[in-house]
Order: sequence, then structure tokens, then C-alpha cells
Amino acid sequence: MTTEAVSSRGRTQIPAPVQEDYYYFFRSFAAGGVAGCCAKSTIAPLDRVKILLQAQNPHYKHLGVLATLKAVPKKEGFLGLYKGNGAMMIRIFPYGAIQFMAFDKYKKFLSTRLGISGHIHRLMAGSMAGMTAVVCTYPLDVIRARLAFQVTGEHRYTGIRNAFQTIYLKEGGISGFYRGLTPTIIGMAPYAGFSFFTFGTLKTLGLTHFPEHLGKPSLDNPNVLVLKTQVNLLCGGVAGAIAQTISYPLDVARRRMQLGASLPDSDKCLSLTKTLKYVYTQYGIKNGLYRGLSLNYIRCIPSQAVAFTTYEFMKQILHLN
Repeated sequence: MTTEAVSSRGRTQIPAPVQEDYYYFFRSFAAGGVAGCCAKSTIAPLDRVKILLQAQNPHYKHLGVLATLKAVPKKEGFLGLYKGNGAMMIRIFPYGAIQFMAFDKYKKFLSTRLGISGHIHRLMAGSMAGMTAVVCTYPLDVIRARLAFQVTGEHRYTGIRNAFQTIYLKEGGISGFYRGLTPTIIGMAPYAGFSFFTFGTLKTLGLTHFPEHLGKPSLDNPNVLVLKTQVNLLCGGVAGAIAQTISYPLDVARRRMQLGASLPDSDKCLSLTKTLKYVYTQYGIKNGLYRGLSLNYIRCIPSQAVAFTTYEFMKQILHLN
């Protein structure tokens, strides 16, 4: 009797649906991570310049976007454009993976459990996915911002490990890694929400009303309707532009709060409200709250275009559709 019971329990280890859920989880995680890395790799130099301009780096604050792109290699060498990118790649794989995977999960939850469907559930699921990814990976974003803000010859941190140790020991322990989290979450909600909402809406319109823009699916997943690559790129780019315009002032506040002690006026940027008020008072709207927005359009449009297009491609080859 006992032997039979043990062998019976041994035979019913993990139900097939649970195994399938785990398999889907890892495929979705991998697809999102690859999409995020591909997207950020295309715009790493622009990302460095954006941080330098947003936070009014004393070496470059008098320059515009193109002038800064030229000045950084002259002062710091070509690899200066990629400073902080190592921390970015460490952060962006789990960030992209969590965001895209969470979006699918939240969308399914909102639809099946709460009965919320249509366009609104894309907006809500996107916002929730973006906030989830931010909370999980925020310390790495702080490290990346600190390293990217440094200028050759004036290094405060020698690398990722040293930055972790310095912030932990000198800026209040764990809380030092979450400085600026509030504006990040507040800014990420509309950014991620409108990104997923816009892309999903444009994709649905394309698949439904424009059959001439349908692409060729992968050979091992031939029954799925897909858009042509260039159409996906266009949809992703439009999604990024709209989302960025809405959330950019909060992104500026987030960066200044993240940089903390790296800025001479860090005592003025201790909360979201104080930071926004200080930036507006000191620099105004165009040169403060929206400083670097032109660069952000240049970087966010290809970034979102590549991210969504890569994810759509990975969904095909990994059978996530």
C-alpha cells in the first residue's frame, strides 16, 4: 500500500499545463530580453549624450545634441560614447524580459479575470508591466546613470562593482539605489502604457484593414498573421514618439534624482515635486523640463521600433503567438 502510494505520487510530479506554463515563461522571458538588448544597443551613444544634457554636465551643458556627439569622442575617445553601456546591458536584458513577459500576463489577467478588454486593457497592462520592470531593475539603472555621467579624468567610480559599494556605503545603504524611483514609476506608467497601447492598436489596424502590409510568417509557424518588418518598425517608432512626449519631464526629474551626489545642486532635487519645480525655475520648459527631447526622439523612435519588431520576430520563432 505504502509502496503504491509513493510510486503513484512519483508518477504525478508536474501537471502538463504547469510544465507548459514554465516553458512559455522562459520563452517569453528570453524573447523580451533579446528585444531589449537589440533596441538599446542601437542607441547607446545617444543614450549617453541624453544623460549628459539632461543633468547639465558642466563639460557639455553649453552644447547641443550634435555638438555633444562630436565633443565626447574628442574628449573621451570613441568608447566614451558607450560609457555605462556595460551596466545598461546587464540591466536591460532582465528589464526587457520582465516588461514584455509581464505585459502578456497582465493583459491575460485583465481580460480573463477582470473582464477588461479592448484598447483599454493594452494601456493598463502596458503601464503595469513597465512599473513592474522598473521596480525589479532600478538599482542597475542608477549605476548605469552614474557611470554614464562621468567624464574622463574626473571619475568618481572605477566600475560597476565600485559604484555599488560607494553608493551603498555613502548614500544610505539600499535606499541609495532607489533614489528617484517615484518619478520613474510615475513616468513609466504613461510611457509604457502608451507605447504598448499605440503599438498594439496600430498592429491591430494593420492586420485587420491593410492586408497588403501583411508579411511572411516563419516556416515553422505559418498560420500566424504578421506585419511586414518595415510596418512593425513604423508602428514601434510612432508608439515611442507619442509615449516619450507625454512622459519626458518626469524622465528629466528621475535622472537628476538618480545622479544624486554627482550633481552640485543635489540638495535641490530630493523629491519629485522639488526637482520639477527647481528645474522649471532654473532652466524653464524648453531648456529644463524638455532639454534633450530632440535627442530623445532620435533615440526613442529607433529604440522602440527595434524593440517591438524584435519581440514580434522572437514571438514567431519561439511560438509565442
